Parts: sequence; C-alpha cells; structure tokens
Amino acid sequence: MANNAASKTAKAGKPMTKSGVYQQLADKTGLTRKQVASVFEELGALIRSELGKKGPGVVAVGGLMKFKIKKRPATKAGKRPNPFKPGEMMDVKARPARNDVKILALKNLKDMVK
Repeated sequence: MANNAASKTAKAGKPMTKSGVYQQLADKTGLTRKQVASVFEELGALIRSELGKKGPGVVAVGGLMKFKIKKRPATKAGKRPNPFKPGEMMDVKARPARNDVKILALKNLKDMVK
C-alpha cells in the first residue's frame, strides 16, 4: 500500500511527504519507521553540531551533498546607486553579520539526475 502511495505522488509530480519518505525507507531497509525517524533526527543533530559555532563549518552527507557555512559580514547603512534607475540614489539599510548555509550537490547526486 505504501508503494502505491509513493508511486501516485511521483506520477502526480508532487514531492513526497516526510511520512512517505520514512515509510519508503523503512520498507526498503527493513527498519521500522521509528528507527528511520531516529536516524534522521541524529543526522540533523550531527549537521547542527558540525555547522555550529564550535564545529568546522563543513559536513558532507553520504557523498550526495555538502553543507557549508558562509559567514557574511555586517554592512553599514548608506546611499548607493539604484541599479534600476540610473542616476538615482537609494537608501540601503544596515544589516547585521550572519551565517548563510550553502548546500552543494556532489558528483554522485549530479550523476543520479542526468
């Protein structure tokens, strides 16, 4: 029954739900849905610790993707040229320093979607 639900969502062009992903992984691996959910919870905790303040800021997941932190500095407020109306100046608000998460697809993932 779970395979029918998974195939219907794939045919309809809709993304699989979290519950559908857990169920399909449970069926394919022989694990229970609770065990699959705990694997994802631990994966999330691992990513959080690796990308956190004390972590290295980079983590690769199963040869599929790599998560990186890109630190962006604070910017000051001021006037800058408006790119849409040449000759006009526009006010730009100050922005605090922030960390952006970048997700890079690795070769294995790129090969899967060719």
